[in-house]
Amino acid sequence: MKTIAAILLASAAMIASSNAMAAPNVVVSIKPIHSLVAAIMQGVAEPTLIVDGGASPHTYSLKPSNAKAIESADVVFWVGDGLEKFLEKPVQSLAGKATVVELDDATGIEKLKFREGGPFEAHDHGEHEEGHDHAHAAAHDHAHEDDHKHEAEHKHDDGHDHDEGEYDMHLWLDPANAKAMAVEIGKTLMTADPANAQTYQDNTKKLVDNIDSLDNEIAATVAPIKDKPFVVFHDAYQYFEHRYGVKTAGSITVSPESTPGADRIKQIHAKVKELNATCVFAEPQFEPKLVNIVIEGTNAKSGTLDPEAGTLKAGPDLYFQMMRGIATSLKECLS
Repeated sequence: MKTIAAILLASAAMIASSNAMAAPNVVVSIKPIHSLVAAIMQGVAEPTLIVDGGASPHTYSLKPSNAKAIESADVVFWVGDGLEKFLEKPVQSLAGKATVVELDDATGIEKLKFREGGPFEAHDHGEHEEGHDHAHAAAHDHAHEDDHKHEAEHKHDDGHDHDEGEYDMHLWLDPANAKAMAVEIGKTLMTADPANAQTYQDNTKKLVDNIDSLDNEIAATVAPIKDKPFVVFHDAYQYFEHRYGVKTAGSITVSPESTPGADRIKQIHAKVKELNATCVFAEPQFEPKLVNIVIEGTNAKSGTLDPEAGTLKAGPDLYFQMMRGIATSLKECLS
């Protein structure tokens, strides 16, 4: 009897091991998307993250280990070349055998166009964030304001440029988009790995339910401060605004790679004063000293928002921590 039990246990272990070995190699570009994939893959395997730590997809350079991961991937998830420009060529040349999924094309995704003009600076990710253009970013402090819009339009061609550069690609900051991505991720994994299809299906349903709860929680958190205007250094939050009705008064385009010169500081300071914003929000890569200089002599307070989760540890809980963090930061600064 013991022998039969031992044989059955060994067989079960072999099947479990075989299933584990059969789990697909999944590679994901950025932390917020990795979090959704990790939640759906719980109990099966862990996806590999490319842009880890505090790195930004806008300034990222592919490492040899990343290239190796893409080469051996069965599935690659990314937002699209409008965000992770550095991945466009590697995905084409290295991920030959992989299923490559651009999540900005997922069914049900709502895209919003860039805001430019008036209180919003010309959107210029090429200048302020793209890794290939740091030299120009440093020179920007001395650029003429008249040239700003022309440069921004040019940078759309090689920076944030999906759909002719018209759309903001921070799609995950609307939970409705995150749910659409989750469904697309779940379907892709079920097709790639039928042996674990039930787990992926169950995990996708659980994730979508959790995102619904998060959505209600955030709406309640920001409800009291919806009419308080604030300024962001980088116009990345309109999906969050669109979802919850919070009120951005404007944006300031500043390069995190170099400190603005005295003239640029004066322009930013005047803008904050003119917009009469309650808060000015930087991101983790900005020097706090810079924010303090900008708000000096105005009625504004300072805060920090982290739309790409640079300060958070990667994993299935990250998406929820990131979204709660944005809501809490807004409430604390604007209250």
